[in-house]
Amino acid sequence: MGSATCPAILLSLFFISAHLVAQSAAQTPPTFTCSKKATCQALVDYVVPNATTLDGIQTLFGIKKLYSLLGANGRPTSTPRTAPVAAKETIKIPFRCICNNGTGVSNRVPTYTVKKGDGLDHIARDIFSTLVSYQQIAAVNGIKDVNLIEVGQKLWIPLPCSCDDFNGTQVVHYGHVVQAGNSMEGIAQDFGTTEEALLKLNGIANSSELMAGQVLDVPLKVCASSMRNGSLDNPILLPNGTYVVTAYDCVKCSCDSSNNWTLQCEAAQVKLTNKKPWSTCPSMQCSESNLALGITSTTDSTCTTCSYAGFNNQTIFTQLLNQSTCSATNSNNNNAASKMGVGAWSWNYLFISVHLVSVGLGL
Repeated sequence: MGSATCPAILLSLFFISAHLVAQSAAQTPPTFTCSKKATCQALVDYVVPNATTLDGIQTLFGIKKLYSLLGANGRPTSTPRTAPVAAKETIKIPFRCICNNGTGVSNRVPTYTVKKGDGLDHIARDIFSTLVSYQQIAAVNGIKDVNLIEVGQKLWIPLPCSCDDFNGTQVVHYGHVVQAGNSMEGIAQDFGTTEEALLKLNGIANSSELMAGQVLDVPLKVCASSMRNGSLDNPILLPNGTYVVTAYDCVKCSCDSSNNWTLQCEAAQVKLTNKKPWSTCPSMQCSESNLALGITSTTDSTCTTCSYAGFNNQTIFTQLLNQSTCSATNSNNNNAASKMGVGAWSWNYLFISVHLVSVGLGL
């Protein structure tokens, strides 16, 4: 019996050991590199440990405006803050990144308040889903003894990020959490980059080293814009499928790859949450024409769009942009407007016809 059970015990120990090694590798905290001092916008995946709401996530990560969270995830501005978020669902977290000493971390956010029963490892592993390690939390907060934290103590949680250009162009660095079954090739295809680029950017020697739970630095292409250098929101860096509400909640800008990778901005249909310095939004019309922000005028050869150029405390800047070819979105909008005009004329014609028939029949 002893000889029969020993191999079984050894096999069990082997699988347990292998599982722990894999788990340890998957939970290795990410470190993104930066080549120079800079600040920028960044994104990171948050795999929600327990069912919650958008409001709960906004509070946990210290996101000032719900629109920022909604825009990063491509959800409508009308989405309520009480909208449920399921356990294990992945939500993209937008935050401000600061690069210094060769690496990037979130700029003093989020801040977590220690509760009774908390430990640094529990905070890192169970609350922030291993986006950081307890050692990293201890380092940035100057904690010498990781076993000594106090209830009510506020801890800076340093999320991984970078502000470096990629292949000479600005990008948004996205901390993508690898899911079971993902491959480096598949991730590269999903996000419009190459396997070789991901390997080099993340310091990975071979694609076989990729593990579930790993946070991968993915450079996301952004839509081009025509922002003024002095604008308070310059630069706006938006990846495909995302938007931002800016200019004191007066303007909504979005990025859609099908629209020639050009930033599209329009008047935001949201309630003003910041009453200063404006109680109402200033003019958003291009002074050189009668076009309002985001509206396109089409001729046989060109499209002219009233485009967003930024803002200051007094003004929203606009400018006219001419394109030799119209984007799919503008063409669709114009077609839709034409169809609405035809539809309205058709219904009016039908109404008049029915009315005349009714009069003729004496009804």
